[in-house]
Amino acid sequence: MAEYHQLGKCGLRVSVPIITMSFSTKKWAPWVIEEDKALPLLKAAWDHGVTTIDTANASCSAKYTIDNSEKIIAKFIKTYNISCSELIIATKCIGLISRDPTICTGLCPNLANLQEYVNQGGLSRSAIFKQVDASLERLKTSYINLLQIHRFDPKVPVEEEMKVLRDVVESGKVRYIRASSMQCWQFALMNEVAEKNGWTKFVSMQDEYSLLYHEDVKMHAYCNYNGIGIIPWAPLAAGALAQPFGTQTTHSSLSVAQYKDSDKLIISCVDELAKKKGCMMGQIALAWTQMKVVSPIVGCSSAERLEEAIMQGVELTKEEIVYLEELYKPKPIRGHA
Repeated sequence: MAEYHQLGKCGLRVSVPIITMSFSTKKWAPWVIEEDKALPLLKAAWDHGVTTIDTANASCSAKYTIDNSEKIIAKFIKTYNISCSELIIATKCIGLISRDPTICTGLCPNLANLQEYVNQGGLSRSAIFKQVDASLERLKTSYINLLQIHRFDPKVPVEEEMKVLRDVVESGKVRYIRASSMQCWQFALMNEVAEKNGWTKFVSMQDEYSLLYHEDVKMHAYCNYNGIGIIPWAPLAAGALAQPFGTQTTHSSLSVAQYKDSDKLIISCVDELAKKKGCMMGQIALAWTQMKVVSPIVGCSSAERLEEAIMQGVELTKEEIVYLEELYKPKPIRGHA
């Protein structure tokens, strides 16, 4: 069964793990989970105690689906009569939503200059209120537990961003705010502006973090010092840490060329340690991540992957941690605005 951890120093408790599923339509990408498979997977996660679901309003990069994910969550709540008071829904704002499901808006930056998309994306006051209202309509809920700004928006003054985030919280439409993948100074500045004005501050940071990529050292130090919860994405590196190298899923094979020799060696170490402990590779990778964060955000494409993500009890010794970490080679910072 899932466990529950406090999200930093705020009072909200989230499930461990937090489940995210790339569900929408296969017209968008071959690895996307469509509604007929997504609903039973969400129900299985719920039955295992998972109460926290991470989603997004729109694509921010090549890895995010369109607004259908929020609609599928609404269908899950209705189909299985789930009480919203027992569920933690975390969604995001900044991205544009295309009317064409085959278009990944994160790869089409010029859309923002078209008449139908002007003021729809980004973190302006107008855009955030529009995006929050649209998410609530798709989710069929009266509020969002955790609203995340998907990236830093350099085109909008920080004061405007933090003021409107305070206002959506004060309106009752949002309970807490969070942020994702940005430079540490940007995140610190936003929180500083909020604190100076008595506005709502961020309670969590969602950045990329795994055995194959853990570069945001300054960000994690800042968050730990200030009691900000860290809930990283891609703890299994898009599935690369869940299977021996060369047998990755459709999703991870799309970027197989990006893996360095050191990455392949780390994957082999995870495989070897999993065999030694009699568990699955993903459990080793998640056990390492969970030692350093509040809760990892895990994507699940099957019942087997869900079981792997939820199973607890794998513990790593100091020697095993060193064994997993010693081959890591620093990488350029990525994923920031």
